[in-house]
Formats: sequence, C-alpha cells, structure tokens
Amino acid sequence: MWHKPQLLNALADLLFLVGAAALLAAAAVWLVRVPAMPVQQVVFETPLQHTRRGEIEQVLPGSLRGNFFTLDVSSVRQALLQLPWVRAVQVRRVWPAGLAIQVEEHQPLARWGEGYAEMINGHGEVFAALLAEDEMRRLPLLQGPQGTARQVMERFVAFRELFATVGERPVQLSLSSRLAWRLTLDNGMRIEIGREHPKWPLEERLQRFVEVYAKEMAALENRPAVVDLRYPNGFAIKVAAVDAAKLKGK
Repeated sequence: MWHKPQLLNALADLLFLVGAAALLAAAAVWLVRVPAMPVQQVVFETPLQHTRRGEIEQVLPGSLRGNFFTLDVSSVRQALLQLPWVRAVQVRRVWPAGLAIQVEEHQPLARWGEGYAEMINGHGEVFAALLAEDEMRRLPLLQGPQGTARQVMERFVAFRELFATVGERPVQLSLSSRLAWRLTLDNGMRIEIGREHPKWPLEERLQRFVEVYAKEMAALENRPAVVDLRYPNGFAIKVAAVDAAKLKGK
C-alpha cells in the first residue's frame, strides 16, 4: 500500500473528512449545550392594539428556555396563542441573540351570541375577549346556531353592502334554529327575511325590497317598523303603533 500514492491520498482525504465531521459535531454539541448565547431581545414587529404587555409577560417567559439555538420557537408561538386577542403568530430567530415576533390580532366585526363576551372576526371565527363597554355596544350583533358563525358573518357582510346603497346600516342579523333570517337596521326597522328557498333566494328578496325602499320608502315620514319578505312576489309592512295612531288621526 505504501507504494501506491493514489491509495494513500484517498486514505488521507478520507481521514481529513472524518476529522472535520468530528469537529463539526463537537462544535454543534458545544453550541447546543453551552449556557452562553441566551435570547436577550424579543421584538414585536407589529403594533398590538388589544394585547397588553402584562399579558405577554405572564405567558412568554416560560417558553424562553434554552439558548439561541435550542429555544423552541413553536413553544413561544403556542404561548402567545393562549392570549384572547391573538389570532396568529410568527416567530423567527435574529442573530445573535434575538427573536422577532409578528402577531395578528383578532379584528372584531361584530358581537356574537348573547353579545356579552364573544365576538366574531372577519374570518367568521368566534373568540372570547374583553372590550370596553362602549366599544362593545357599537358593534353589530350576530346570532345563530352552533357552527353557523361563518355563514352568518358572510350574510351580514353582503347585507351590509346592499343596504349601504340606500344609506342604511344593519345592526343585527339572526339565524333561528329553523334557519330563518331576521335583519334589524339602525333606524329600528326589523326585516323578516325568512328561510332560504331555491325559487326565492334571500338576496333577491332583499334586493327587491331595497329597490322599493330607495324609490318610495326612504322619504316617508312614517317608515315601516316591520317588513315581512316571506312572500314569493312581494312583501308586507307594519307601521309602528304610535305612527299608526298618528296616521289614523290624519
């Protein structure tokens, strides 16, 4: 073998590679076990509107275990997801001793259910969080059976856009256990839309009412208190009792 230079060179290269690999492995073990290089800075890259610093300080320290290399970023993410206003979290390491965190908070679209603590966001997700009472009252109210939050939210957004064309604003949308829809406007008008029907879709019924409303009802001194759209070719209206008495006197 000593008289074969090519074989000796190959053996030397192999020993060099083995030695280098051993050094890299030892360095990796040292980096993992070394008590130095702790995470010293945590930066939130997105402004937080509802989540308070005190809440973060309660859940975050327990997940910041290990050094820059061994820290489990998924644990940091899960810790922050426990907070009521947090919808999504992204965490990344920043050399040499930092973490950068992006938090997406829930953006409340409306109150949900009884309207006390639960809210629904624009993704149709229900979440429980605290909001100032005056801010809570300003949110519309959506209601429906369990599992229908996204459906109710999507209908509400569509109905809100429709009534915006006539300068009115829906403040409540309810889906009953029998799957009948009821809409209430900010002027107090209640609209009984009824159940979905293949021949008379909800949108068509509302569109027909909005067209009539824009042409004939919006300028009336006595607008209807209740509108019933549960008819195939029209709708019925009911004037408030006080207004009805005034009309009778005239």
